[in-house]
Amino acid sequence: MELKYVVPNMEKTFGTLEYAGENKVEQRRVNGRMAVISRSYNLYSDVQRADDIVVRIPASAGEKSFEAEEKISLINPKITAEGYKIGERGFTNYILSADDMVKA
Repeated sequence: MELKYVVPNMEKTFGTLEYAGENKVEQRRVNGRMAVISRSYNLYSDVQRADDIVVRIPASAGEKSFEAEEKISLINPKITAEGYKIGERGFTNYILSADDMVKA
């Protein structure tokens, strides 16, 4: 059985999430034209202090705009792992994605 993603307990894992701004826009060529595939946003957490949290939202959810440090909630959050290697060492990126992001 293959592990596709993990559904986090948002309250225990991240606590309260706050909007911290836009991150990246992923684009891909579709039928000869550039199309937005997903958008990433930076979030603050009152539990996770080490790094800012980045969430990836599909383009179908639309562009998001919130006030700085406004409390937000994620709709259907999932965490996936993406592995890669550099030389003889292996590394893992954990990717938080959600179907949508709304005001809490």
